[in-house]
Amino acid sequence: MTRMSRARSARRIAAGAAYGGGGVGLAGAAAVGLLLAEARLARWRVGNGVTPHVPNADGLYGAAYTVPGEPALRLTMLGDSTAAGQGVHRAGQTPGALLASGVAAIAERPVGLSTVAVPGARSDDLDRQVSRALADPARAPDICVIMVGANDVTHRLSPALSVRHLASAVRRLRTAGAEVVVGTCPDLGTIEPVWQPLRWLARRASRQLAAAQTIGTVEQGGRTVSLGDLLGPEFAANPRELFGPDNYHPSAEGYATAAMAVLPTACAALGLWPADQERPDASRREGFLPVARAAAEAASEAGTEVAAVTPAGYRGPWALLKRRRRRRVGETEPSPASPSGV
Repeated sequence: MTRMSRARSARRIAAGAAYGGGGVGLAGAAAVGLLLAEARLARWRVGNGVTPHVPNADGLYGAAYTVPGEPALRLTMLGDSTAAGQGVHRAGQTPGALLASGVAAIAERPVGLSTVAVPGARSDDLDRQVSRALADPARAPDICVIMVGANDVTHRLSPALSVRHLASAVRRLRTAGAEVVVGTCPDLGTIEPVWQPLRWLARRASRQLAAAQTIGTVEQGGRTVSLGDLLGPEFAANPRELFGPDNYHPSAEGYATAAMAVLPTACAALGLWPADQERPDASRREGFLPVARAAAEAASEAGTEVAAVTPAGYRGPWALLKRRRRRRVGETEPSPASPSGV
């Protein structure tokens, strides 16, 4: 699928989400039987009997930066197993812990982490998760990171319905005053136990949904980061290093790679970057694009950020596409989570 056709498909899905239509299917009806048969085989191979484990990473990070009378920043993780950190053994290896530690180091302020993400969740669970995140107005999040979409594809949730739930979640969080960063649907075509032609269909479905998620998020005032093949050619080149023991969820290195790609966008959303770094860099192929085209570009290149913007002299929905310089894995070490909570 070309980027222009992906942009058109993403726009149709987003329009279906906004106006109640069903959008377009992710695969032709003739392929559904084959898709389901191979999906059963893939699920049988994924897991290898490994018991799901999600470490509790909630707590205070960067406590050394505490200043009396200055509250900690609050970060909330929403979404599925990727947001929760399923598959790693230590709290400090989860994406939430890595992001909280990284933001604390850059902001030089402590960061309280709260996780409401649930393994296996689809986008239709986000309404419940947002209600949990906003349950206590006195502890409302400053920034929310959402990672969701993989289960929408594997469980055949309508893409328009998926985007509708995501857009609603972003809107509620933005209305409550939180910045929102969405890590869009990862590329399920990189999962080792998935065979052709299911691998091709999974990649196509993942990228199409990721582009539509970008449109829905940006139109509600959020930012997106394309997770793609879990952020970088190193993932495709080293799948046995960046997949976890169940061959499905990322390993500690894989989560660190994803977290380091999201971190610059989270910091930008919080206003922690110098103003000159927010201007597009033409040498990095950054710039202002119609939102659907920006979404298609981002879906094709992992680690790409898309943010809402209306540049002077332009009309209609436009976005700023940026390819931020990422920290390398290991440059930000997580602080131990406080057992006292956030």
